[in-house]
Amino acid sequence: MNHAQLTALGRALRVLGEHGEALTGDTPDAKLHEVRADLKRALDRLEESVDTAAPSTRCAEHPTGPVDKSAPDLCLLCETRRRTARRAEFNGPALRQESAGPVPSRYGTHGDRPQPQQRWLPQLWNGRTWQLCGTPRRDRREAELFIAAELRGPRSAMAYRLVLEFTDYEVLRVWGTPARTGSEPTGGL
Repeated sequence: MNHAQLTALGRALRVLGEHGEALTGDTPDAKLHEVRADLKRALDRLEESVDTAAPSTRCAEHPTGPVDKSAPDLCLLCETRRRTARRAEFNGPALRQESAGPVPSRYGTHGDRPQPQQRWLPQLWNGRTWQLCGTPRRDRREAELFIAAELRGPRSAMAYRLVLEFTDYEVLRVWGTPARTGSEPTGGL
């Protein structure tokens, strides 16, 4: 409820209070219709200012939580907590996870994870740096066949290499001789 709504609601209720003090047994019907209109106006203001659902429980912590008819405050969440506490009084405290050891995960622990898989990266020399050509492959023979096909192609690079990617980069084989070229098309002559 914002300040304007609070002010309007307070004003409407004060007007109703004044009406209540002025009512007697011989109050005319016109005055009763005026009281009815003011009462309706106050109810409308109250309806505008309420923005949450009506509480379904008598619990201050979970007013709109799930309902348990057998609980004194009708709150299922708090009643579940109380039942757990009562059960612990009779059965003793439940085993803690720390004392029972770690729960095995279906994905395994961090130390049990497999090492990264290896990939073969075919690279070509573009005149300045090595760049990836084609897609990384899981099979070394397939990567070498790809480079052999690139060498036979009409626009082959001056050098190719095959790099093994497995936690670090290791150059295994180089085809051709990489030579650094200048930015001039004639080679800088």
